[in-house]
Amino acid sequence: MVRPTPPASQPGYPENPVLVRIRRGLEVESQHRGAWVLTDSNGRVLAGAGEFSRPVFVRSAVKSLQALPLLETGAAERFGFSDVEIALTLASHNAEKRQTEAVLGLLARLGLFESDLKCGVEPPRDGEARQRLKAEGKQPTALHNNCSGKHAGFLALALHLGAPKEHYLDPAGPGQTLVRAAVLAMSGVEPDELTTAVDGCSAPTFRMPLTGLATAFARISNPSGLQRARREACERMVAAVAAHPEMIAGVHRICTDLARVTKGRIFPKVGGDAVYGIGVCGADRGLAIKIDDGSNRGLHPFVVALLAKFGFLSPAEQEALAPWRQETILNWAGLSVGRTEVLV
Repeated sequence: MVRPTPPASQPGYPENPVLVRIRRGLEVESQHRGAWVLTDSNGRVLAGAGEFSRPVFVRSAVKSLQALPLLETGAAERFGFSDVEIALTLASHNAEKRQTEAVLGLLARLGLFESDLKCGVEPPRDGEARQRLKAEGKQPTALHNNCSGKHAGFLALALHLGAPKEHYLDPAGPGQTLVRAAVLAMSGVEPDELTTAVDGCSAPTFRMPLTGLATAFARISNPSGLQRARREACERMVAAVAAHPEMIAGVHRICTDLARVTKGRIFPKVGGDAVYGIGVCGADRGLAIKIDDGSNRGLHPFVVALLAKFGFLSPAEQEALAPWRQETILNWAGLSVGRTEVLV
């Protein structure tokens, strides 16, 4: 039975339950608290733990919602976005060569430059890309920011709407106004519940209950009940991720592995500070997770365990994703020194 949660306005950080424990030998070394919720596309809560009605910053987990106006206004069609480029607009990518080259090609087709990206400079998350830059005596640019694909999409939307490209991140501008409306409609969150701040990439970031995030993912991955333009936009995004899972994250990333292993049946997206949204295609289900301490060490095992708990992964898929469970912890000499215990 799902326990009731207090009003979202209650001050202070919630005392959420422990979701993951790390044991060294037989003893607990560390633990990770958090909250999670399972909903359908009507926003009905089916299961959960912790104070999932409390608002949290969902960060990059909502990039698919932020990309909806790009598709719905006709901007993506006008500028000839490929499925690879659509996937990149949803991405928190590693700045692998295939990813940065695709973003650079998109900017060139838009008549824009790296300097038009306002996401800020970030070193590549991909080790090979970092080494290549070093060998070439180059410095990272905004192109290497994990959000550069999203920002290229925002710029295309601004151009399509006739808005100044310099102000494409303005929360009151035409592009971001459409983004906010899409987030509200897909999450079912009331306007006064949806607060904003500034994300790491300088775009507006949204704060909402996990129930809203789960509902949005249920709708994205099961869009049959949506009006035509939105349904087709969701279908295009889900298909792009299924066809090009390497573009939404990259090598050694859980989002890419979940989409690849399940052939796109699982529509996943991580957000900063250990937020995760998941849509289950064909099941009318959405999951949202937040690990309180922001640790991926707690998040990754919990995501896979939760999907397994509800039967959203086949035995073969669970086996393929087993490295993310980290059930046995090995030291540098390959010795088993502990285990990860997931409480679901």
